[in-house]
Formats: sequence, C-alpha cells, structure tokens
Amino acid sequence: MKAPTRSIATLALLLLTALPAFAGDPGGARPPIAVQMYTLRNAGSLDQQLKIVHDAGVHAVETVGTQNVSAVELKRLLDKYAIQAISSHTALADLRNDLDAVVAFNRAIGNTTLVVPYLDAKDRPTTAAGWTALGRELGRIAEQLRPQGMRLTYHNHDFELVDFNGRTGLELLFDAAGPGLQTELDLAWVARAGLDPAVMLGRFGGHVFAVHAKDNAPKGQAEDEGGFAAVGQGVLDWNAILPAAARAGVQWYIIEHDQPRDPAAVIQTGATYLREHLPPTVPTRAKR
Repeated sequence: MKAPTRSIATLALLLLTALPAFAGDPGGARPPIAVQMYTLRNAGSLDQQLKIVHDAGVHAVETVGTQNVSAVELKRLLDKYAIQAISSHTALADLRNDLDAVVAFNRAIGNTTLVVPYLDAKDRPTTAAGWTALGRELGRIAEQLRPQGMRLTYHNHDFELVDFNGRTGLELLFDAAGPGLQTELDLAWVARAGLDPAVMLGRFGGHVFAVHAKDNAPKGQAEDEGGFAAVGQGVLDWNAILPAAARAGVQWYIIEHDQPRDPAAVIQTGATYLREHLPPTVPTRAKR
C-alpha cells in the first residue's frame, strides 16, 4: 500500500501547486475588467505601464489613441503581457479627418471599439440644437464604421449633463444619433454633475458598452488628485451602481483615475474591489 499512498500524495501536491493558476479564474474565464491607459500616463515607459496592468491581474486595456507608438509596437507589447485592447479613446478631429487611418491602426492591434473621449471647447455644444446636431454627426460616423466591423461609443464628463427642458445634452445627443452609437458612462463625472449614476445607467440600458469605474473622494479630500478616489474608496454607492450596471448590460468595467498619486495602487485596489463585488449576473467574458 505504500506505493499508492505516495502516488496520492504526489497528486495532491501537484493539485495544490496548480491551484493559484485557477483561483479567481474559474473555467479559464476572466471578469470584464480593463484599465484606461490615461491613468498610467506618468508611470514610466509603455512597457512599464502595461506590466502594471498585468501585475494587477487585469488582461484588458482601453488605449489613448496610438499611445505614441506604431501599431506593430503596441501589438507587440500587448501580446508580451497577454493584454487585449478592448477600446480606444480617439479624438473627434481624427474621426472627422482621418477615419481610414484610425480604423487601420485599431484593426492592427485587434481593437474594434472607438470612443469619443472629450470635446474641446470649440466642439462643445451649448444649446439643445447643438447637442442634437452633434448626435446626428456621430450617428453618421457610427454608420460608416459598422461595415468595417467597428463601433463608436461616446464618453461623458459633466458638461454633457446640463439640463435642457428635462433632457440632458447627453440624452439629446443619443436621441439624435440612433442605435449605432453606444455610451461609455463615466460614473464619477455623472455624480459630479449632481445625478445618480444608477439612475443614469437605467436611462441608457442596452446601449452601455462600458463604464469608467472610478470614485469621488469625500469633499475636501484628495485635492492633489483632483478629488478622485480608487473604486470603492470614495462616496459613490457601488452597492446600487453595480447591480444597475448589470441590468443595463454593461460589457466592461474600465478602471480610471484622472490624477493618481500612485497609479499602480489605484489599479490594484480597483481591480480587487471589482473582482470581489461584481454581481454574479455579470458575464465573466463579455463579447466585443
């Protein structure tokens, strides 16, 4: 009986050794968590930035344009750390003036989702009619992208959430754009505009590609970080937000911080919080 005992002991040891590889990743699936690379802009070289993402156990990023490298180099570094580019913040001017080049670059890195990240003052509507006109333009761009296997998404700050007779500028934009445009709701900016992130998620249910998962620090705190906080470390009600996000069909939870003192800590904290708190109804591997 000694030989079988040794075999069982050896098998048990092998299983214990392999356990960390499966922990937190049942069936090989990964939670739909990504990192917005803007968070890491001051964290060394691009290689070092992607290593931080990898070391936090995150395997997806949202890029900022080209990340100032060629598509070949960006794809090499993404592959080095087994990271997927799930979306890219793309300036409105580039979408207007160089759409073919934008599509070619993103195809080369394996990305199919483009995000309008911010409106310069000259592009920012100040009337309901202006938001409607911009929505129609973005709807046309979305239609241009669709035959090429790409989709368009819009990311908000607070200025889109000004009220025009009961409708925010953001809602007017999406009303005019049609079904081809999806939203990337920045929940901290929604809260800063005085609105409830969970309610806003409900308004855009079925059209939310992703949320920017970040938090607001209590008033008067973290002023050197723009008043932002890591996910779950601020004042947002994540117990209400995460179920609302699941009901809205959110596909990705993208960790972001606009002015982090310690980007690596923000990403690790956010990733840990989301892995522990995402509702079980959230798909473990969202489709792109």
